[in-house]
Amino acid sequence: MMRNLRRAVRRAYRRTVDLSHPARSPLGSAVVNCAVYTGGVRQKDDCPVDEALRRVRKLGDGAFVWVGLHEPTQEEFAGLAELFGLHPLAVEDAVTAHQRPKVVPYDDILFSVFKTCRYVEHEELTASSEVVETGELMVFTGADFVITVRHGMHGMHGSLGPLREELEQEREQLAKGPSAVLHAIADHVVDEYLAVADAMQSDMDAVETAVFAENAGRGDAGRIYQLKRELLELKRAVAPLDRPLQKLAGEAVPSVAPEVRPYFRDVADHLLRTTEQIAAFDGLLDSILQAHLAQVTVAQNEDMRKITAWAAIVAVPTMVCGIYGMNFDNMPELHWRYGYFMALGLMAGACFVIHRGFRRNGWL
Repeated sequence: MMRNLRRAVRRAYRRTVDLSHPARSPLGSAVVNCAVYTGGVRQKDDCPVDEALRRVRKLGDGAFVWVGLHEPTQEEFAGLAELFGLHPLAVEDAVTAHQRPKVVPYDDILFSVFKTCRYVEHEELTASSEVVETGELMVFTGADFVITVRHGMHGMHGSLGPLREELEQEREQLAKGPSAVLHAIADHVVDEYLAVADAMQSDMDAVETAVFAENAGRGDAGRIYQLKRELLELKRAVAPLDRPLQKLAGEAVPSVAPEVRPYFRDVADHLLRTTEQIAAFDGLLDSILQAHLAQVTVAQNEDMRKITAWAAIVAVPTMVCGIYGMNFDNMPELHWRYGYFMALGLMAGACFVIHRGFRRNGWL
């Protein structure tokens, strides 16, 4: 029931309107959104990036432009980099992706990298199920602009359209400028971490129940390893973000207004909760895996005891048949009329006694 409720909530969230529009800038076809904000209010008329930047610098007084891109190429990003004066090293990182979460100041421009995550719905966890899907989100923040670059997680997953819509409803916060957008993005990313960790609780419960269920000694360890690998992928996204958030909350960095820094402390607290939850999951998975391996060992020992018991039972008739198959002339009861029936009775009686003894001791 709880799993179905979580799915319904996540599906409702994904149906949020995506504000990404088809407007494209001549500076690059990777631009999926470009908007000018003045006093926390989005200007209604859309325009190319270069025209938007000219408007912002003409308006002044806290106006800024927010440009959204999705997986731009080097050629597509070159015009934007020149227009906004972005550092070549930051541009290279933004285009090639595969970066660790970090916050790097370049003169008066701040370059931030976040790992985005989402929970992949699946009916049943298997040894090959994908549980966590990751992407990357780069953010350039300057005095009068914000540039976001997304990699991976196509479609609605990872889209900043819903976030842009929510932030536009908070005009007072948005009026604080590009640093408010950076905080909203960081908060959104960390909230997604929490959602993924909470959703993984169902998989943890399923694996734990399967391992400790009756007759679970031969369970599939592949599911446990797969869940541990997916948890490790989430950990790689979450753990490196702690230092950048602490830097944004406590240090004077470019393009981050002093009144916005306390908000980053709140995001850091949420990240700490996620980190602790992941550590708890990791420890629990280690315990589950050890319990599973112990159950497998116990099951193997039980099999060996059964094999040993049946081997002992079979050894009695084998010994009797071996003795009377040696073909000596002078052997007791060899030519006795009832010798054959006595041998069969001896073997059956001995096997019955041994079998009963093993059953009494729990070996069979």
